[in-house]
Amino acid sequence: MNLNPKPDTQKILQRATDVLDIEINGLTAIRDGLGQPFVDLVHRCLEILGAGGKIVLSGIGKSGHISQKIAATLASTGSRAVFMHPVEAMHGDLGIISPLDILLAVSYSGETDELLAVLPAVKRLGVDIIAITATGDSRLGNVADMVVPMPVPREACPFNLAPTTTTTALAALGDALAMVLLDCRRFGINDYAKLHPAGAIGRSISLTVRDLMRSGQQAPRVTPGTSVRDALLAMTNARCGAVAIVDADDVVLGIFTDGDFRRQITRNAAVLEAAIESVMTPKPITISVNALAVEIMKLLEKRKIDDIIAVDEQGRLAGLVDIQDLPKFKVM
Repeated sequence: MNLNPKPDTQKILQRATDVLDIEINGLTAIRDGLGQPFVDLVHRCLEILGAGGKIVLSGIGKSGHISQKIAATLASTGSRAVFMHPVEAMHGDLGIISPLDILLAVSYSGETDELLAVLPAVKRLGVDIIAITATGDSRLGNVADMVVPMPVPREACPFNLAPTTTTTALAALGDALAMVLLDCRRFGINDYAKLHPAGAIGRSISLTVRDLMRSGQQAPRVTPGTSVRDALLAMTNARCGAVAIVDADDVVLGIFTDGDFRRQITRNAAVLEAAIESVMTPKPITISVNALAVEIMKLLEKRKIDDIIAVDEQGRLAGLVDIQDLPKFKVM
């Protein structure tokens, strides 16, 4: 291997751009080529899953790596799926698959010997084989019960050999299948939470606002007529960046934050003695105590705020969510 002189910045960026453009063209080709075979694949998967079976993916090399990823995405979004290595299957792992299942055999060339070798054994089990390959005109296509073609114009590799565009396209096709099945099977956020109990994702869709909010004395509140000075004292005592303004029944009327105070004091030094209702933000953004933590993240991102008032079903103050508290719960 001959090492070229160190390329300049422009050449590096141009080559990277060319690779991305080639792969984008490949994705476009897959998108534009979607048709009845993909629809038939979805219908067959729904039948198998509805009957208690699972989707088994198999492939070798880069196709095998992507097939493992597709199986993981399917399983994590409610469609039972596993990966079966074709070589290991010939030495006992064929027990992974049952007559209730379907096999997605993945090979872009359709000529992968190790994958083809296991297919007769799969056939003997009475399992349908669906080939995901460039075209049906291959050994894999000829032995399969159904073919989902995924031709791409070319690889990003300069020799048109290293799997690049094809693996990108395969991963995207797998994502499309997983998301279509998710929609068809009405897999919701609560279902997702059950399958992701750990990590930041799991916490964000299993914890509720009630779990994360400050409550009691840590969620300061004042009533109309309270001075801004006293409202600030309530915030300071609670070590909180906001105070809720409520009526006699604890129904939320407004919010006042330390940011509001800084903006007010630069315009009017006498604001400390003003009534809190004259400077509060009325009808503030609120969130139900029963909402999932992921809804907090959506609100914070959309509204660009640091504090959210949590309310019960009657709109009464239940607590306060402070963005500074979220890292300790590991949800951001």
